[in-house]
Amino acid sequence: MIALNQKLNELFAGRVVRKDLVQRVKKGTNAPTFVLEFLLARYCATDDADEIESGLVAVNETLQGNFVRPNESNAAQSIVQQQGSHKFIDKVRVTHNEKEKRHWAEMENFGSRRIAINERHYRDNKRLLEGGLWCEVVVGYNTIEDDEYAFHIEDLRPIQVSRFDFDTFIDARRQFTREEWKTTILRSVGLEADHLTPRQQMLYLARLVPLVEANYNFVELGPRGTGKSYTFSEFSPYSTLISGGQTTTATLFYNKTRRQVGIIGYWDSIAFDEVAGIRVKDPGTIQILKDFMANGRFNLGAEVIAPASLAFVGNIDDSISEIVRSSQFDLFKPLPEEFDLAVIHRFHQYLPGWEIPANADHLLTEEYGFITDYLAEAFHYLFKHRNYFPAVKKRAKLGAGFQGRDETAVYKTVAGLIKLLHPDGECGDDEFEEYLAYAIEGRRRVKEQLNKRKKDEEFGEIRLSYTNTRGENVEVHCPESQGVDATLRPRSGPSEALTPPGLLPPVAPPGAVSDEETGAVAKAADELKDKHFTIRYGDSGYSYQAIFGAYLQGAKKLVVEDPYIRRDHQIRNFLQLCELAVQGGTIKAVELVTSAEHEAQKDDAVKRLDEIKEGLADYDVTLSYRFDDKIHDREVRTDTGWHIQIGRGLDIYQGPMTRLKVGATNFDLRPCMETKVSIFKQVEGENGLL
Repeated sequence: MIALNQKLNELFAGRVVRKDLVQRVKKGTNAPTFVLEFLLARYCATDDADEIESGLVAVNETLQGNFVRPNESNAAQSIVQQQGSHKFIDKVRVTHNEKEKRHWAEMENFGSRRIAINERHYRDNKRLLEGGLWCEVVVGYNTIEDDEYAFHIEDLRPIQVSRFDFDTFIDARRQFTREEWKTTILRSVGLEADHLTPRQQMLYLARLVPLVEANYNFVELGPRGTGKSYTFSEFSPYSTLISGGQTTTATLFYNKTRRQVGIIGYWDSIAFDEVAGIRVKDPGTIQILKDFMANGRFNLGAEVIAPASLAFVGNIDDSISEIVRSSQFDLFKPLPEEFDLAVIHRFHQYLPGWEIPANADHLLTEEYGFITDYLAEAFHYLFKHRNYFPAVKKRAKLGAGFQGRDETAVYKTVAGLIKLLHPDGECGDDEFEEYLAYAIEGRRRVKEQLNKRKKDEEFGEIRLSYTNTRGENVEVHCPESQGVDATLRPRSGPSEALTPPGLLPPVAPPGAVSDEETGAVAKAADELKDKHFTIRYGDSGYSYQAIFGAYLQGAKKLVVEDPYIRRDHQIRNFLQLCELAVQGGTIKAVELVTSAEHEAQKDDAVKRLDEIKEGLADYDVTLSYRFDDKIHDREVRTDTGWHIQIGRGLDIYQGPMTRLKVGATNFDLRPCMETKVSIFKQVEGENGLL
């Protein structure tokens, strides 16, 4: 493959790098891959072994002296102040301040958002205004005391590609065979194609489809250690990876409080890692997810249209052969229970992650591949400006077993593979049929699991086929289930009366609560009783969650009246209460009535409460507050009728002797002051509620 290296260096000069060197440098730093490749292209653009070793030393020295780490921002600013100027490698973003009518630069790790910048920098590099660019940037210190800024940018050189010429990219691509190009793409993500079977090569390429095909719904489940998340976390600056855990409508889709589109509007692809760990507390989120996966749009008071592709990746611990032969389980077993049949039906491709080999050194390439950022720009252009779906639809001849979503899934997968391997949209019949067969397999795997979960014949047509150029009908099978009746004919013969995993009732529309959930909340609320007790001095085990957390269940609004939310520790107590409200998942508004001893104290409290307000907005919870010098009593009220009266208000805890004393952060372990607690429910209409 020496000839391929030569061809790449000739046709893509300055856009390729030796990928084994990237691996060597990356093991000792947390710098982004494209930063490392930029430095390698500068210092190691040779095949001479001695020069490469000297270049690697220069790369490491540059990283040590110029790469800013997030925890070193203060030291970096001090260096500029002492030296007058210094060169850094950091992500630079430029924003326009409407009030001041000027632009300011901010550096992500340097830790300053108010850096003066000359117009020519953002005029020549538009991406500085569109999310930011990693750059080599010389920062100078401003010694003029009357100026409103301490730092200014003296010089700036983008590390990432600031302009991409698609026509040049296409012209160069036409000089390669399909196999050469496939090898190049795989090497660009660090893999050696010569060490992979053709089947494995196709699977690795299919992982990249969400990066080039808009509104594509992808799922991969498989063993640990196969690099499932790497594609979305390291390969493209237009892709983001969300680790498994709770997600909210406000974060993902739309924040009603801020009237701001969530991350769905800012990325080409969004991947959810460790998908089994996803927890969705707002039932409306799943309905919005379904709408978006089906149409690329949703409505939450304002219609939002976005092209983002969604990828769900996770681990599957069970034996694949045992699952496909089981009458109880299917290959979507690891998905969270919120992912019902309707969500699963919207997946375009299920990639069999169990066929991908575990990460190993022998799979890594030692040859040339594209600089990651350059190929990411090519993929971004294909994602945004090329649509091969109509051409694929016109060309493909699918069998009678296809329904609407089956066809869409197959067409989109084929279109994505063509973008990856034939970015000009032109491929031969044999290549097209290869992509078509793979796409049908990926969709059939989805249909087989749906048919296994559903007790009737709604998804019973799993025999998917196409007609080739010779007029032959070709049925496509999934390798793991071929000839296995438990998957292919799940309702034939005796079956155990066990509800398949994930077979859940329909989710309520956005903002609504299902009858079952309403009943569950009502039942839980009915079980709560009035209570009155005394917390003795020195007692522990009385966090807010322990005292009244259960009484917040089902509430949408919380009112806190406490004249003593004004000092630092008291405001921290109030923050603890707000965090408890967020964790409950139903509260959307918090109202505080408090007081202050003097204007300076009030101003300080306002500043801190505004900070809490800003944080709550991220969870689509509003905070309003007012100061009333006449209030004295302390009470927490919910719109479900519960009144929580604590003699000392929220200020019930003894202060820790030191910040490192047990109980300093865990209120269940913190000793209390003595106080009385009364919790009771006021009948609606008695003296009014909220």
